[in-house]
Amino acid sequence: MSSEVFLLLFVVIVSCTKGTSDENNSTISTTSIVEIYLLENLDDPRGYCIDIKGSKTDANINQPLQAHTCYSYQGQVSVDQGFDEFKILNNEFIIPFFDVCMEIKSLSESSQIILNPCNNNIKQKFILDNDGKIYPEGDKGLCITISETYQEGGGGSPIHRIRNLSFEICSDKLISYQTWGIRK
Repeated sequence: MSSEVFLLLFVVIVSCTKGTSDENNSTISTTSIVEIYLLENLDDPRGYCIDIKGSKTDANINQPLQAHTCYSYQGQVSVDQGFDEFKILNNEFIIPFFDVCMEIKSLSESSQIILNPCNNNIKQKFILDNDGKIYPEGDKGLCITISETYQEGGGGSPIHRIRNLSFEICSDKLISYQTWGIRK
């Protein structure tokens, strides 16, 4: 190997690895994408995840959120179901691919869950508690609730299922419809 080729190879390797071991390097991404899934699978062994209506990168952020068959069975979290784990720990439910935050439409029972640009307002602050309940900081009596009925989606094998989401009164009777977790 000539010295020029060796030098070029050395520079490429060093430039590609530069900063990967530097803990203070601010360019290293600390974002971990997770899905928010209902702990009870209900009628679908793939489970239900909080999802943007539409198809993956073509999802429609102007529609309310829904529960949809989790895509992680395909090997990774989908962009229309992917939340920033670190932000969830800070009570912000951000979907980074679309740069939007989950928001309660109004602090009232049966309110929809919408998406808006993140602006740190009280309607965008949620708590995922140790019991798996997700509720707005502004009303700890309302929990994200998946509907009891489903409709069939447009794909998957078996066919994907879709359920509505809303904020309902937190209740032990609805524990199977109101208990959530996060996973990679």
